[in-house]
Amino acid sequence: MENNFKSGFVAIIGRPNVGKSTFMNRIIKEQIAITSPKAQTTRNKIQGIYTDDERQIIFLDTPGIHKPHNDLDQYMDKAAISALKEVDAVLFMTEAGEQAGPGDKFIIEELKKVKAPVFLILNKIDLINPDEMAPQIDEYKDLMDFAEIIPISATNGNNVDDLIDSLTKALPVGPQYYADDQITDHPEYFIVGELIREKILEDTRDEIPHSIAVVVESMNQRSEAGKLQIEAYIYVERDSQKPIVIGKGGSMLKNIGIGSRIKIEHLLGEKVNLKLWVRVKKNWRDDPAFLASAGYSLKDLNN
Repeated sequence: MENNFKSGFVAIIGRPNVGKSTFMNRIIKEQIAITSPKAQTTRNKIQGIYTDDERQIIFLDTPGIHKPHNDLDQYMDKAAISALKEVDAVLFMTEAGEQAGPGDKFIIEELKKVKAPVFLILNKIDLINPDEMAPQIDEYKDLMDFAEIIPISATNGNNVDDLIDSLTKALPVGPQYYADDQITDHPEYFIVGELIREKILEDTRDEIPHSIAVVVESMNQRSEAGKLQIEAYIYVERDSQKPIVIGKGGSMLKNIGIGSRIKIEHLLGEKVNLKLWVRVKKNWRDDPAFLASAGYSLKDLNN
């Protein structure tokens, strides 16, 4: 490997629903982070790995920062802010054409404490007239001195390659941390659970916003036909939400299972047998023990 190979860790940060996960999936060319038009879809730092002959960039796709209302919200905010302590560069993503709101200004105050270079990324340029960005750029320049300001479309790919090249210049010369074909450091069961949760968000629309948790209990057995057996529990907070997820005659749960299975098989590259159960766990978002068992532990972030 040449001595000028670049490598480093990059945090993607921003308010909910600005396109961070869409950007991550665009870069990695696989779905490792779930996307949804609903805000606060991402709950964990998702590590995605981009590798080519010149560089390896490890991206941390953080939860959108927002005012916390429960223990889960606190976990998500701490996960996002803690990512800033361990990176070589930061991508602060906003929606193109929008003025800086209180949430953006709060994030900027946190970013001012960061030693790593911060890039301002104006996403969703495919949805606006380019003239709408000029006032926004001027406003953000007054708020903070950014390493670079780059307009992109994560959905269509506009300027994404240019962003990678600019980002590479800010990274140190370093080793290749992961193998060429590795795209995430998350275990497969974590991504499987996320794909199931994404399908639930798609199918239940506004009826079940963020009171859903998915815990994969097992995925290490095989059926007689050789299919991978995956068993997962879907948790809701209220008794009234359980029949919504199950649907009339089990129709909703069946659709969730079919849609999830297709995505999981694409991810794993093999046939799977997916079994889903729905359970009620009242107020799980304020239950530290349950949050830890589901992979959201504040204690881990404080270490």
